[in-house]
Amino acid sequence: MTTKVTWAQILAWRLRRQFVSGAGGPDAVSVARRLCGVQTQVPSSAQLAVAVRSAKPEPGEIDRALWTDRTLAKTWIMRGTLHLVPADELAGYCAALSTLRFWEKGSWQRGHGVTAAEIAAIIEAVPQALSDGAGRPLTREELVDAVVAVTGDAHLRQALTSGWGALLKPLSRLGELCYGPPREGKVTFTAPRAWIPGWPSEPPPFEEAGVRVARAFLGAHGPATPEMFDTWLFGGVARKAVLKGWFRDLAPELTEVETEDGTTLPALKEHLDDLAGTRPSAEVHLLPGFDQYILAAPRTLAPLLPPSLKPKVSRQAGWISPVVVHEGRVAGVWEARNGDIALDLDAPVPQGPLEEAVARVRGLLKP
Repeated sequence: MTTKVTWAQILAWRLRRQFVSGAGGPDAVSVARRLCGVQTQVPSSAQLAVAVRSAKPEPGEIDRALWTDRTLAKTWIMRGTLHLVPADELAGYCAALSTLRFWEKGSWQRGHGVTAAEIAAIIEAVPQALSDGAGRPLTREELVDAVVAVTGDAHLRQALTSGWGALLKPLSRLGELCYGPPREGKVTFTAPRAWIPGWPSEPPPFEEAGVRVARAFLGAHGPATPEMFDTWLFGGVARKAVLKGWFRDLAPELTEVETEDGTTLPALKEHLDDLAGTRPSAEVHLLPGFDQYILAAPRTLAPLLPPSLKPKVSRQAGWISPVVVHEGRVAGVWEARNGDIALDLDAPVPQGPLEEAVARVRGLLKP
């Protein structure tokens, strides 16, 4: 029998599971693990996404986890965007995502000014270049020089230095490249096998990896359909047979819930009682730009993002605005301006809880 739940319950449950309600995240790695990664196209947004969820926010914690403890990894992963992910889970994400080899499509190659032979040469040369560096992270310029030296193809210099690292993204998806510590203000790259402790000698089977990623996603962003999962992980272009296989293998752990608008959604059985018993949230929260609470849900999910607010939240060039959330639903947007927080509300929000939420984020934004 299908369990009936409301969207208000689902959103309240997500807020709690994602450490937004209660701010109970024990550390940055635990937050990234629960959220299935933290997008870090804008590093300050990633830092705030972790801080608002943390029981005891610590300045510099993310940098320590990345460059000293090596318990977080930074690379292009979900949807080809930069994320922080637990270092011990990166190989699994790579295995799942490598099932879609977008770089083998002629349209992608033509769009980036390379041939099939050239992208194949890059994929072969980058691991060798990073290995020849004796494990020393290389700046982008050093890496390009090394790739040109390995391949003997000077044309690759222009291709590799234009754009936003598009020709390096296949390497990140294949588990051959991640960010290293900055050097003199410059980004560096390294090989996960040389940088991340315990990196496996072989990638995990993509069938097992995909099931693990889907399970983790449903544990923070569920209940959700395979299509919602696909949009978050691949941008909506997963190989259908692969996606179907993952959810087929996960099926013994799944049940279904039905919302008040008749939507049927898969949910993990282990969370069903907790979800069904969740009371709608009355809380107010300020979340940063590119927050997983928004990114992991469809932009068309009206119970979360009212259609009237969509243009303010989901903007041009993939920009996702900081949001004010009330009762689990986006009620407006905000921005840091002149050392304070400017609100742009589209729905009534109780003043007391709003002031508390603003004060908390204002404190977290202080240098």
